[in-house]
Amino acid sequence: MNLRETLEPGGKGILSTASRTGAVNTAVYAFPQIVDGETVAWGMTDGRTWDNVQENPYAAYTYFASGEGFRGARLTLTLSRTEDSGEMLAKIRRQADTISPANPESIRHVAYFQVIESRPLV
Repeated sequence: MNLRETLEPGGKGILSTASRTGAVNTAVYAFPQIVDGETVAWGMTDGRTWDNVQENPYAAYTYFASGEGFRGARLTLTLSRTEDSGEMLAKIRRQADTISPANPESIRHVAYFQVIESRPLV
């Protein structure tokens, strides 16, 4: 699987996580940072998604490519590591500042996920 071909820039998606007890949370997340052929990363605020990945490392991302139709992917993920500082966090904050009205400083963490499986959107 080639993540750079599967996840075209400009799309959006839904990141789904669950707590330790199985309470599900879904959140709109932008296009991820593609770290390498099997790793993606997102910046996260202190919210339910962040809390859930601390308790349960499994997640799913449903990606919708920009444009018309149903192009995209469904990724099955597992958390591999997190960071609370560093260049990736700085990069994500810079990008968020250009596309989001929210305060980029509210992004406090980077969560790196290994892509376990990738399937077409439909």
